Amino acid sequence: MAGAFGSHYLDERLTPGEMATFQTGIRYLQIHSLLMLFSGFAALKWSISRFRQAATLCLVGIILFSGSLIIMALTGLSWLGALAPVGGMALIASWIMLSLAFARLSPIRETD
Repeated sequence: MAGAFGSHYLDERLTPGEMATFQTGIRYLQIHSLLMLFSGFAALKWSISRFRQAATLCLVGIILFSGSLIIMALTGLSWLGALAPVGGMALIASWIMLSLAFARLSPIRETD
């Protein structure tokens, strides 16, 4: 919905740089909302706390990374850009946590 809003309404109202920032925020929001849903469903299926931690880190990352970029593009508040790296680190941590959860779920067995 936010992507359609940006394409149809904001395209003529934002500078090309602001539009690129907005689109980056939306793109990462879309990708990581799927990761968050996947992690949440995995947490319901398997009782491994790392799945919940991955979903939580992903939510924090979405808010800080995507949220700061989208709001910065819409308002021009450039100081919000300082939040994006923190959110990016939370997103990376969520991917790592998800990988660790799956590693615990199906341990690799050595064959002779």
